[in-house]
Amino acid sequence: MAGTAPPSWFHPLVGADRDTLRWALSSNGPTSRQRRAAVWATRLAATYRRPFMALERARVRRRLADAPPMPAPVFIVGHWRSGTTHLYNVLSRSPRFGWVPPFAAALPWDFLGITGPIKTILEEHLPSDRLIDNVPVTPDSPQEDELPLALMTDISYYHGLFFPSRFEEHFNRGIFFDGCGEGEIARWRDAFDYFLRKVTLARPGHPLLLKNPVHSARIPLLRSMWPDAKFIHIHRNPFVVYPSTRRTFATLLDSFALQDHSHVDLDGFVLDLYPRLMGRLLADSATLPPSHYAEIRFEDFERRPIEELERVYRVLGLPGWTESETRFKAYLDGISGYAKNHHRYPPDEVAQVERHWGGLIERWGYARPSV
Repeated sequence: MAGTAPPSWFHPLVGADRDTLRWALSSNGPTSRQRRAAVWATRLAATYRRPFMALERARVRRRLADAPPMPAPVFIVGHWRSGTTHLYNVLSRSPRFGWVPPFAAALPWDFLGITGPIKTILEEHLPSDRLIDNVPVTPDSPQEDELPLALMTDISYYHGLFFPSRFEEHFNRGIFFDGCGEGEIARWRDAFDYFLRKVTLARPGHPLLLKNPVHSARIPLLRSMWPDAKFIHIHRNPFVVYPSTRRTFATLLDSFALQDHSHVDLDGFVLDLYPRLMGRLLADSATLPPSHYAEIRFEDFERRPIEELERVYRVLGLPGWTESETRFKAYLDGISGYAKNHHRYPPDEVAQVERHWGGLIERWGYARPSV
């Protein structure tokens, strides 16, 4: 079952700064009349929040100048719907990590200034789940770092979901940096670094645990920023990943596209994206030191989560296993009744996935689903 749809006036771009919003609304073609309320909400939010963003930037500049160096993050990578969120939620229970909270993801420019009654109101209006599945969202739910980048820069696949007139262009630009010049990538890096250093202020000295499927294609860039960064790749049966990914993108387009998206060929796009993203990940991960990369099979993680987590800790040399294990077990016990989405597997779809993703299916030893 899909998550609860947001109100028609809401749009994630309410968390953007004025410059990013101006670019978004002026560079991607006209928006739909049906989403006029959402567009006005983003403009009003950017205007109202501008002084608060300026104040936070001034305050944070001083705090960052005195802060210790940011420890190298641990990145969870893998294709959408491969179990990255589940792994993220479990690992985030460790007291040794910091992570991106919901307010930071939604308001990257001014989340440190959200206090008192305003924070209470925002907490009351958090969505009950992630929209694309039944995973609950609470004030302590770890979030991806991709939406903040869409609210701070013009390089993010989210812009393809917001403005599907340039769907594939924004996806390829946001994932693989296709067509991006050195200056654009440098500005993206600066924004990413600034955002993460702000998040780190909440738990100085603790490495951030970050989850983002797009980072699967960014390993060299991320290592240039943090040479000691470590990566955990989780993969799942591609026959399950395909319909789940297609439905995820369809749900997000229905909820957040500010333009008509009936022309978007999600079937063909997802079929092409998976091998390109996984091919990039596998090639780049082969260059990593053994102690900086661990691979985990989602199905094994479901069957024996503690054993798999202990193995990952051992491979990567992560500290704090003893104190974290108890918290991992408590979290897993608490979600034991979680109901996953179920998918149908039409024979023609199965055959299509085999044709396009056969090499990866064979590499990981996955079997056809029972139709």
